[in-house]
Amino acid sequence: MRTVGLAAVCLAFVAGCTAVAPEPTPGERAKNVILFVGDGMGIATVTAARIFDGQSHGRSGEENSLSFEHFPNVALSKTYSFDAQVSESAATMTAMMSGVKTRSVAIGLDSKMRPGDCESVAGSTVATLLEQAETRGLATGVVTTTRVTHATPAATYAHSPHRNWEFDGMVPKEARKCMDIARQLVEFKRGDGIDVVLGGGQALFLPTGAGGVRRDGRDLLSRWQRRYPDGRVVGTASELEAAMTEGVTRIFGLFNADHLQFEHDRVVNQADEPSLATMTADAIRVLARDPDGFFLVVEAGRIDHAHHFGNAYRALGEAVQLSEAVGLAVQLTSVEDTLILVTADHSHTLTIAGIGYPTRGNPILGLADERGKLVPDGAGRPFTTLSYANGPGAHAASDTQPAGAKHFPHEPTSFTDQATARADLTRVDTTGPDYLQEAGVPLTLETHAGEDVPVYARGPGASQAHGVIEQNEIYHIMRRAFGW
Repeated sequence: MRTVGLAAVCLAFVAGCTAVAPEPTPGERAKNVILFVGDGMGIATVTAARIFDGQSHGRSGEENSLSFEHFPNVALSKTYSFDAQVSESAATMTAMMSGVKTRSVAIGLDSKMRPGDCESVAGSTVATLLEQAETRGLATGVVTTTRVTHATPAATYAHSPHRNWEFDGMVPKEARKCMDIARQLVEFKRGDGIDVVLGGGQALFLPTGAGGVRRDGRDLLSRWQRRYPDGRVVGTASELEAAMTEGVTRIFGLFNADHLQFEHDRVVNQADEPSLATMTADAIRVLARDPDGFFLVVEAGRIDHAHHFGNAYRALGEAVQLSEAVGLAVQLTSVEDTLILVTADHSHTLTIAGIGYPTRGNPILGLADERGKLVPDGAGRPFTTLSYANGPGAHAASDTQPAGAKHFPHEPTSFTDQATARADLTRVDTTGPDYLQEAGVPLTLETHAGEDVPVYARGPGASQAHGVIEQNEIYHIMRRAFGW
């Protein structure tokens, strides 16, 4: 592999800077590229999910591996943004999709943008890799478990000075010259349009009189169908399955008015929503029909949401579902022509604690247990292996309800009681799906964390993923793998 001298390395704090990734080995060119983003999937989440998955199959768990942990190349990605030490999804995904570090809340814009200022868009727009793929004639797809207009998927196709401008009702009156993100998706102008879109957020595409929230009267689903008469709009897993049997080459699937349900709830409620693994496999099957190749972005977006709620059970379940989706992608593609990257946009404050130390095979969601005896804290009370640095599970969250009794989903709390005593968890089932892990600092929602996140790579150009890299280098790894 060709190395890059220090003089060629771009400083990431420079406005609009693009980092320089090393060239892939000659002849290492990808026909297809798939980027998987586990939203909020830091290293602690990967480790805990690995154990959680192994234990769900009757093993001790520590020796288990998630599908992407078998990939031969691994790097660490620095997730800070242009203006934030601890960043958020709009800026971090823009870095991965456009090659620039930008400001918080920016979608597809460089650091010259001004948050919430519509006038700053024209001078700061940056082309995304998906837009470039469409311009070059490749098939493209976006799959997510969130609303398809949410920050991470939006950064693949949209340009907005605020991530919250998902539909017209969220755009301030003084900024109406800026098109909302849902409209930008339907009116996408590069190439022949995005071929596969699967996720949630149906209400943002429909007017208020038709079960939606749009105030401009636009039925964007009907407009998409008129634009692509051979395409298929689907709203349930059953309709998606039927469309796949018909061999469609373009599909727009919105399976919930808001985000898709967490995987645990989807199964328990027998919801007619597809899993992330199913959406990923179907997207690959559709896109692979294009002989020119494809670019696909897949987001496990609800890892992040479960962490914000302080609910490790659901966060780990979403991470395991991502592993299943990656495993299917490996089966459905060839290592010879498809680069697969798996990474996160940022981390969360989840920690895996010791003291005693927890015995191998102890339930990862359980109380810390050393050789059959609960490990006590300084006051003699047991604690869980997993906890958060902050969030709704803080012991000061209520003067009547200990952390162990709080359940998902939680009600926002005022945190008026600053009692110092931890709850006695001896008789609390901390392994249940609705338990909220204890947290150090009381907050209504748990926050992102700022440490590096892993990058796993397989296929042509995967050798570029090594060492500690700037997050915006991920864009260059993918672009160079395509040979552009």
